[in-house]
Amino acid sequence: MIPRNLVAFLSFTAFALSAPHICLAQSSSTSAPAPPATAAMQPDATAPPLQSSPLIYTDASLPIAVRVNDLVSRMSLSEKVSQLMNGAPAIPSLGVPAYNYWSEGLHGIAREGIATVFPQAIAMAATFDPDLVHSMGNVVGTEARAKFNVKGAAADHVGFQGLTIWSPNINIFRDPRWGRGQETYGEDPFLTGTLGVEFIRGLQGDDPKYYLAVACAKHFAVHSGPEPKRHAFNATPPERDLYETYLPQFEMAVKQGHVGQVMSAYNAIDGVPAPANKWLLTDLLRNTWGFDGYVVSDCDAVGDIVDGHHYAPTKAAAAVDALQAGTDLNCGSTYLSLLDAVQGGQITEREIDTALKRVLTVRFKLGLFDPQSYPYARLSIADNDSPQHAALALKAAHESLVLLRNNGILPIDPNKTETILVCGANADDTSMMLGNYNGTPSHSVSILQGLKAAVGSNVNIIFAKGCPLAVAPGDTTESSSPDNVQTLALAKSADVIVYVGGISPKLEGEEMHVNFVGFDGGDRTAVELPAVQENFIESLSATGKPVVYVNCSGSAVAMPWENSHLAAILQAWYPGQSGGTAVADVLFGKCNPSGRLPITFYNATTDLPDFEDYSMANRTYRYFTGTPLFPFGYGLSYTTFQYGTPHFSSLQVSPQTTFHVSLPITNTGGVDGDEVVQVYVKHIKSDVPQPIHSLCGFERITVPKGKNRIATFDINPQQFRYWDVGTKRYVVDPGPYEIQIGASSADIRQKQVVTVAGL
Repeated sequence: MIPRNLVAFLSFTAFALSAPHICLAQSSSTSAPAPPATAAMQPDATAPPLQSSPLIYTDASLPIAVRVNDLVSRMSLSEKVSQLMNGAPAIPSLGVPAYNYWSEGLHGIAREGIATVFPQAIAMAATFDPDLVHSMGNVVGTEARAKFNVKGAAADHVGFQGLTIWSPNINIFRDPRWGRGQETYGEDPFLTGTLGVEFIRGLQGDDPKYYLAVACAKHFAVHSGPEPKRHAFNATPPERDLYETYLPQFEMAVKQGHVGQVMSAYNAIDGVPAPANKWLLTDLLRNTWGFDGYVVSDCDAVGDIVDGHHYAPTKAAAAVDALQAGTDLNCGSTYLSLLDAVQGGQITEREIDTALKRVLTVRFKLGLFDPQSYPYARLSIADNDSPQHAALALKAAHESLVLLRNNGILPIDPNKTETILVCGANADDTSMMLGNYNGTPSHSVSILQGLKAAVGSNVNIIFAKGCPLAVAPGDTTESSSPDNVQTLALAKSADVIVYVGGISPKLEGEEMHVNFVGFDGGDRTAVELPAVQENFIESLSATGKPVVYVNCSGSAVAMPWENSHLAAILQAWYPGQSGGTAVADVLFGKCNPSGRLPITFYNATTDLPDFEDYSMANRTYRYFTGTPLFPFGYGLSYTTFQYGTPHFSSLQVSPQTTFHVSLPITNTGGVDGDEVVQVYVKHIKSDVPQPIHSLCGFERITVPKGKNRIATFDINPQQFRYWDVGTKRYVVDPGPYEIQIGASSADIRQKQVVTVAGL
């Protein structure tokens, strides 16, 4: 979905808005060419006769469905088709302004000037804090609306200026080699679904009639690499994995989050391209789950139906396949051929109307045809990049940081430390901290800047860049470069070394061109820390000075040597505009680390199955049979927590009855802290293979030192369901289940058997 030539994209935006029947479209991989001169761009011979009836669609007192029907009835066929692409041109005769449906807001409004930038999505997942994610979503919606209101609802809005936000990405991060995994909420369907629902609710607002903005659950479905093959890749997951891993979070987004948009994926599923997959977009999404919004294609994915998948013989056939399958809005220009398809009898105008009404309904629910009456009209530019939003971004960065190792060196005492060497390519790089699909902060703090600000003149902080993050094929990985030699010399005078390395959004991301060892097209070919860094870190450690390693990445990094030899490791992700402040607060003890891993950190690439295998066998904490480097849910603290005896409201439950669990959590250490209490379920007796265990509840809870607090969970046995391939439905087996409560998936503190009764 990201344009490679943004200048050409924006130039075409301006051109499209000046031509009533030209669709604004942009390929995900190339600049959009000018659309062909089809009948849709010629003088309108299909226009309906002029109507003298009242403009019902302008009457805000009427039901939205009535208004939408009226507006559609006044459009010509070519006008209708023009509105089914992401860059919908103006229809001056009807007073309809141009509107581009493509806007981004993964962790802050993106590509539309100054905005609050939160930690990357994978870092937000590490907070295990649904309320915080809800608040972030609300900030995204608020800042989008504030920017939108500057121009006004009646004005033309080009790309990234709209209120239809193409977030969240709720694909499952099944393999750490996938470059876009950083955009997700991790490897677990329940965590992903829970956080995704809260982001959606926060962004869409709580007004009963109008949206604040509209969220988009993407990419539907079974989408997680490889990036270089995404336009032609055919995912073939086993049936149970499809229903138990790849679909549940989307079902939650629809049924619980009431998401307004769903974006189909690039890939095919069992041979059928996602945007042309009627079973996926109509039978399942609409008819089974009850989705009532619109489906948008990923950018140029409709064109991929013919060019990538070779599923349809022509662009026109691809457009017909997609529309009839349930893709209402085309990000791209392939739908231009729908006019000819209607005239040729391949598709009916009624089918065009159905898709258009779904799309326009969302614009009405945004209040875009009621510019004076919708409740969010009061939001102004003062509501963008506010101090309150900045404080929330700092809170999110604090909660996202995961302490992976600590031999006691942390927190660093500034009163007992004279000199700190800060080194590494990520130490003073603010662009790294923003991840991808990011906005532009008005102010950002690099990790080096944060450390300096935290200690002032009390500690001498010296900086040297040291080694690069990665090298091109054939380049040396030795520690003999001038930068390395200088850094190692400075290390001799330091009391503590803080090395800030890892990866960068310049190395991992969406369909990228990179030429570095260990990376391919945005993905990684190995999960190990690049050898150039491994060698340099070993040289730092050989100085005898304690090394604190701050790892920045959007994915899991295999670093077993570092875990065995270094003094401390802090996982910082891509921590957003306030990341440097947050890292400093943790390293110096102002903030107790409390993030938890939303993904498994493996010891080596050899732990993983083939990247292109979409079976979940031996993937993620639910199925991995080996010993991870750091398990899902893991994270250290500067204090300790004791788990008391849990209380269950019932140990005998029906398949539909929610039961309540509570237990005391006591802070037995010397500082206040947050604990993330996690609940897992294990099938004790099942006739079919089951996951090792699965997350079914969690709560972040603040416990002052020496005090206790009660953690509470409401658990429904429907969370224990699995897909029965024989009956083609979800089932909950009667019988015993072990409820496990702990500090991570590998640190279970309490267990209790609950029996689910038969029907």
